[in-house]
Amino acid sequence: MATATAAPAKTWAREYETIYILRHDVDNDGAEKVVDRAKDVIKRLDGTLTKLDNWGKRKLAYPIQKNSRGIFVYLKYVGFSDLVAELERNLRLLDEVVRFQTVLLEEDIDPASVAVDPDEVQYLHVEEEEEAEDSDLERARSLGMAPRTPREYPSDADPEAKGGDEDKADADAKPEAKTGAAADAKPEAKTGADADAKPEAKTGADADTEAAPDDDTKGEG
Repeated sequence: MATATAAPAKTWAREYETIYILRHDVDNDGAEKVVDRAKDVIKRLDGTLTKLDNWGKRKLAYPIQKNSRGIFVYLKYVGFSDLVAELERNLRLLDEVVRFQTVLLEEDIDPASVAVDPDEVQYLHVEEEEEAEDSDLERARSLGMAPRTPREYPSDADPEAKGGDEDKADADAKPEAKTGAAADAKPEAKTGADADAKPEAKTGADADTEAAPDDDTKGEG
């Protein structure tokens, strides 16, 4: 009797995005070498690159390896967990790359359902520095790779604002001091309670005092 063959379990992939930063002085050939290495790793580990975007040269949130500016490149791809480790290992080995970061976007993706638009995975050179789009900056800021606005970091941009935070902290601390004073007042309430308790002790003493007249009375008798 023939037995039914169990269907192989479906393997689910994940969607990731990786942003890496090249040195500001990297030429087009050097930039393409990094892109080609990334593409090769993704393909070799059965991943699918769905978006490739050169954001151009941007100001860094802080100097990295003496670079105040860098070339930002954005990758979005679908693959498995080993793909991320291998991609980042290769980026780490390239002298042109000064920083990279990967974020998990979505889980449980069917690799067979992933569609690729050829125009979305073409690497275009940015010859001149361009203004960053809001969506691009938000991604970079979330990874600590682009400078934040004074509104987002008021204490860093405005010393008075920072002082205001300290004053606020002091103001927050003062109620604690008042609470401490209130705590000092509470023992007085407890002292009152103790006063209520002391008459009980005095009552015990009164009991001895009341016994003394009894002794006098007995003496008078």
